[in-house]
Amino acid sequence: MKKSILNISKLSLLLVLGSWLVAACTPHAIDESNLFFTEDQANELISQGTLLTLQQFKDSFMTEKGNYLSDTTLYRTRATKDGKNYLFSIDTIPVSDKPIYIRGRVTTDDYAGNFYKAMCIQQIVDGEQQALRLSIDAGSVGGLYQIGQEILIRVDGLAIGRYANQPQLCLPSYNNNIYANNAEQKVGWAPGRIPIAIFRARTTCINKPDVSKLVYDEYLITEFTKVLNLQETRKWDAKLVRIKDVHYTGEYFETSGGTSKCSTGDPEKDEYANVFAPTTNNIGYPQSRVIADQNGNKTAVSASEYAKFAYFYLPGADQNGITNCSKYVGDVVGILGFYSDNARYDPAPDDWSITIRSLDDLQLYDNEDNLWPRIEYTK
Repeated sequence: MKKSILNISKLSLLLVLGSWLVAACTPHAIDESNLFFTEDQANELISQGTLLTLQQFKDSFMTEKGNYLSDTTLYRTRATKDGKNYLFSIDTIPVSDKPIYIRGRVTTDDYAGNFYKAMCIQQIVDGEQQALRLSIDAGSVGGLYQIGQEILIRVDGLAIGRYANQPQLCLPSYNNNIYANNAEQKVGWAPGRIPIAIFRARTTCINKPDVSKLVYDEYLITEFTKVLNLQETRKWDAKLVRIKDVHYTGEYFETSGGTSKCSTGDPEKDEYANVFAPTTNNIGYPQSRVIADQNGNKTAVSASEYAKFAYFYLPGADQNGITNCSKYVGDVVGILGFYSDNARYDPAPDDWSITIRSLDDLQLYDNEDNLWPRIEYTK
């Protein structure tokens, strides 16, 4: 009898402990207040430190040479053109007792794969757009910080640098890949990605994402391609823009700066195929395809060979060629960038490009208002 009572007591204890463990392991319902700060909460946090606009942040901490360069910590050899103008740089930001913040609204989405481990944010100051790139070591970062989400970032303890002349929030990274293409020009220090755990610990979401609050600056091609001063281009880089009344030409930019017609080759083998981003033979640089306005002024639209739409034909192109490209005219939306990674060449108009977020950024129509057909390459 005692043995039975003892067994029942053990069973009761196990049931109680089991119930407690289940309750303890059951996740709490997601509360919106735990995910998003209100404007008042954000202002209270900001009041404990200093808030800089994006341009103030760049002006305050990003120097031409950077503070990370020394005789023993060299940038890659492509870093400088003349010892005065640096395409690559790193400025570390000391941790401050009084936090330093920046804020902005996310303008990019990595769902289509054209913004890998990177985001851009914009801030409207006195009616003008300011912008900055964020380099983050996380795939699908757009799932955590959706397009239209306003974020507040504590930046002291991080770094600001330039990768191929493009300013970005980052951490120092050393490239020691001696087997890379042109490795002798690439080994050295450059801006690197911020580990996601560090970025999340320093970033606060303000209110829910709201894409209706994104601002698109409208430009003619000639308005930005004429800007070739390296310092001035950095103020334009990462802006969310709309380029109106343009069409694809079915061309690509050559290294020399000229253009050539795309081919009808297999994009898995032919880097000049008439798709958005054919192979780079595992080098990984962005592929650029030419757009032009009605006056023949040209610039590039940039895409990654790893994007989901990489092997889609250009608007108006197909297996037969590029004859119909000029028939589809309209707006191209994306992130404006001035990418110059080779110190051997002077800045040129074709260093400018618009990086599209997805094919939805191409609002191109024929004269009967038909949207360009999306045709994927097939063998």
